[in-house]
Amino acid sequence: MTTEERLENLERELAEAKRRNRRLLAAVGLAVGVFALVWIVVVQEYADAAAATGAQVQGGGVPAVIRARQFVLEDENGKIRVRLAVIKDGPGLALYDENGKIRVRLSADKDGPGLVLADENGKVRAILSANNDGPRLALLDEKGEARATLGMTKDRPGLALFDEKGKTRAWLTALKDGPALGLCNEEGKTRASLAATKDGPGLDLLDGKGETRASLAVDKDRPGLNLFEPDGKVLWQAP
Repeated sequence: MTTEERLENLERELAEAKRRNRRLLAAVGLAVGVFALVWIVVVQEYADAAAATGAQVQGGGVPAVIRARQFVLEDENGKIRVRLAVIKDGPGLALYDENGKIRVRLSADKDGPGLVLADENGKVRAILSANNDGPRLALLDEKGEARATLGMTKDRPGLALFDEKGKTRAWLTALKDGPALGLCNEEGKTRASLAATKDGPGLDLLDGKGETRASLAVDKDRPGLNLFEPDGKVLWQAP
């Protein structure tokens, strides 16, 4: 596979990651909508109870404050479908399917907010979080292993792809000097890197120890090819 084909594949992966991110944002919107629905239902029940007992409420039937530690919504069969609660770690909203499996969890603990999406077996397949290091999106396989992560640290964004053993097989980032792409072996060691800086593009091929053995670059419109010994000494250099 050529470098252009690899780049095209990564572009497709990024596009798919963006689509998944949009779906996650849609799930957040759904969670917010469910919270609003819970609020409306509680307010109406409070107003009805107040009217039946003659209690005074403020604002034309709207209570000034509602205090509770948990709200539960059930379907027509008595199964829990929504649970809004405050536990020791913080508040959380859980959405259940018809089989009682949690499919969506929205929470906020001391580390930051998080959104979790699960499959029909209740296994986590996507995690969107934001902590002190920055936001991060992780996509997991059916075994619970992260296979792709998209994140933003204090100084750069990064995309990483993992194999079934959890080893990094490809990474993409954007440094202040320019973007960079890396391809890794089965041990997770980078064997090829492609970068584009202000001086020009460059391709490095590395051995199993992480030492650069071949370098191809275009510096100020002049191409150059270098081959290196294992100790870093130049073996051959293009004239």
